[in-house]
Amino acid sequence: MINEKARKNSPIGGRGAVLELATIDIKTGTNAEFEENLAKAQAVISQSKGYLGHQFQKCVEQENRYVLLIRWESVEAHTIGFRGSELFKEWRALIGPFFENPPVVLHYSPLTPERGI
Repeated sequence: MINEKARKNSPIGGRGAVLELATIDIKTGTNAEFEENLAKAQAVISQSKGYLGHQFQKCVEQENRYVLLIRWESVEAHTIGFRGSELFKEWRALIGPFFENPPVVLHYSPLTPERGI
C-alpha cells in the first residue's frame, strides 16, 4: 500500500527514501488473532506523519514469523515521530501482546531502482 505522496516525492519508482524492516515472531497459536489485529493496526500507522506505505508478509517456512515493510520519509519519521506518538501506543497495544520477543527492526535505503516487487 503506497500512497500518492510517496509516488510524487520519491527518487525511485514511487517509493520512499527509507524502508523499515521489522521481523516479528509471535506466540504459538495466536496467528489468527494477530492477523486480525494487524489489519486494524494498518489504519493506525497510516495516519503517522512521514508514513509513505507498507506491506505485511507472513513467512512460508516459519508460521509464527512475519515481516513488516514500512516506507518512511526518514528514519526520524519512524523513530522519533511515530514511536514518540500516541499512534505508536495504539499500534503497540494492538500487536504487542502477541510478540514472542521484541521485534528486530532495521532501516534500509535503496541501492538500485526497484524492479517489480
